[in-house]
Amino acid sequence: MTILPTPTTSTRKQSQPVPQPWIKTPLIYSKALSKIAGCKIYMKLENVQPSGSFKSRGIGNLVRQAVLNAPPSTPLHFYCSSGGNAGLACVAAASSLGYESTIIVPTSTKPMMISKIREAGATDVIQIGQTWFEADQHLRNDVLPNDPNGVYVPPFDHPDIWKGAESLVEEIEDQMDAQEDGDKADGIVCSVGGGGLLIGICQGLESGQQTRSSKQTQVIAVETLGADSLDQSVKAGSLLTLPGITSLATSLGCVRVATTAFEYGQKPHVHTCTVSDREAVHACMKFADDERILVEPACGATIAMVYTGRLKEVLDYDEESKVVLVVCGGSNISLEMLNGYKEMFDL
Repeated sequence: MTILPTPTTSTRKQSQPVPQPWIKTPLIYSKALSKIAGCKIYMKLENVQPSGSFKSRGIGNLVRQAVLNAPPSTPLHFYCSSGGNAGLACVAAASSLGYESTIIVPTSTKPMMISKIREAGATDVIQIGQTWFEADQHLRNDVLPNDPNGVYVPPFDHPDIWKGAESLVEEIEDQMDAQEDGDKADGIVCSVGGGGLLIGICQGLESGQQTRSSKQTQVIAVETLGADSLDQSVKAGSLLTLPGITSLATSLGCVRVATTAFEYGQKPHVHTCTVSDREAVHACMKFADDERILVEPACGATIAMVYTGRLKEVLDYDEESKVVLVVCGGSNISLEMLNGYKEMFDL
């Protein structure tokens, strides 16, 4: 086991207001992607969240709710098991509210991501186990029992996380209303790892049905082959556990999605689909050229639906239809890494 200490933070006094540790992100029309897709493509830029990914919404809400519900002046300490992005979101949220955080990552987590977590203000970063599951078991069995003020922060499977992700839908609908021809989106495309984002989007659409247009927004849930636990489960008609993750899109590396994600995956307005690692990486490269935005392959999976033409196979639309791509972001990427992927797939 390797423990990498960083300076601690002070405890926030709960008599002060507890701010929201995520931001409202832009919804931007993409001329380049619209031309390729043959419809109106909008980008919901979650890559500009404080942690660099959509995880700031769900994880941030869980952290905030824990602070609101704890007795005043309780020195809470947040513990998150993660391959990277969820842990970074936990640290960003906890640090912004004045609390300590410890992130437990598997040994496969890259030094670059560990550095980012430490720089964001983590109290400790612990590396242990070959997989996220093993890191999570260590956290729950060996770390949390020793801290009476410890708060467990799962990466995706918690109602507070789903509730935080719901805020994305409300923003999209408000931003769509502000357009000259404002209307609900015809489709929302998102990447799926454990399913927290998918659940939040579906819940958000459900809660908005009473006040918005009666048109049913379609949800396209995308995974990479080798990390496609949702798609395989939906096709099998039962919740499956993959024997392992073989995709390089490690942010999608969950061998079993949340039960609620599986349930939503079977709804008629939710469409599960997959792209290859090569297609996801190629999409990251094209996206960097077209939009000057660098994202990791887990996010590239969503964008690949446009570049591969797969969106037309899943969604029935015309040139006036509006489709939102959730640019979920991710910090596990650099120009050096992208160039390495380019060489790997001979792109």
